[in-house]
Amino acid sequence: MSVVPDASHVTLHSASASQTHRLGALLGGLLRPGDVVLLEGPLGAGKTALTQGIGAGLGVRETINSPTFTLLKEYLGRLPLYHFDLYRIEDPEELFALGFEDYFGGEGICVVEWADRGVAADGATLWPASWLHIAIAADGGSKRALACSASGARGEALLAAFVAAAGGR
Repeated sequence: MSVVPDASHVTLHSASASQTHRLGALLGGLLRPGDVVLLEGPLGAGKTALTQGIGAGLGVRETINSPTFTLLKEYLGRLPLYHFDLYRIEDPEELFALGFEDYFGGEGICVVEWADRGVAADGATLWPASWLHIAIAADGGSKRALACSASGARGEALLAAFVAAAGGR
């Protein structure tokens, strides 16, 4: 794993799916109640592998897989893990109608795959003020680049702790 910082975000590099999983486990160990992790990336980028690692870091013993057809799966670990998959969402308004915002800011952790599908044309979202965003992209073969950014005090603190745990600054 390597870390490339710049003023607006930090990019972590993973050389394999197992390293992506380990990054997720590091992150999972840092998460606190109410934390929100927003994931983006194309099919096969590693969003679910990262989420599986987050679950491992939270002590989830169940197999974590993508909730593409159900939109949300819940897992129990040291904190509840709410795993959203917005792949099938066509209009961000659907999220409001489904009551997903009720999960944000509670006692659990929210991990949202395909988070970009939850953003309206005018930029409106149901995301809370603090979050960690990770955009995953292929970086050749099984290598991945994880571009991380944050919003809000807790999101920025989480990003700093994640980068430090991953061996960055």
